[in-house]
Amino acid sequence: MNQLLSQILVLLMMLGLGLGLGAGQVQASLTSNSYDGNIYALYAGNGSLVPPRSSLAQAMADQRPAVVIYYLDDDAASKQFAAVVSELQRLWNRNIELIPLVTDPLQNRADTGPSDPARYWRGVVPQVVVFDSQGKVIFDEQGAVSVDAINASVSLATGIALPEGGTRSSTESFNELNSEVVSR
Repeated sequence: MNQLLSQILVLLMMLGLGLGLGAGQVQASLTSNSYDGNIYALYAGNGSLVPPRSSLAQAMADQRPAVVIYYLDDDAASKQFAAVVSELQRLWNRNIELIPLVTDPLQNRADTGPSDPARYWRGVVPQVVVFDSQGKVIFDEQGAVSVDAINASVSLATGIALPEGGTRSSTESFNELNSEVVSR
């Protein structure tokens, strides 16, 4: 009797899985406003970006140049911009504080001073703000900002010259989920 019940249970489980009653298929999409998880791990192959290793307040206290990226995990434009943020880390890792910040905690709260990221967020994602070592904003742009424009600002903030002729970068997809920034 136990053997018959076991066989029936296995048959029902197989039938349930065949009908799609088991775990559903994951549908991550670079172009949708759906929540897919950590966009940097999924779309840029770089989960080390979040949480950021430092805060804006700490970067300002240490007089280090900082790049703050405002984003949302469930925003298509932020997902598509993730590769640019990963490339910034690759290029400038030791010379800047790269601070990707999800904007949900910044909404509807008071600004607490110059080291508060809420002061600089303008309500649109993605947004990139580059600070020099004195805490002065030298670049503040929204949308799909080119990595080359950001690099020029970071060069100004750090005093580190870009290669002669600047950089020429493009974002290239290597599958339906991931892309990378290629510098030439």
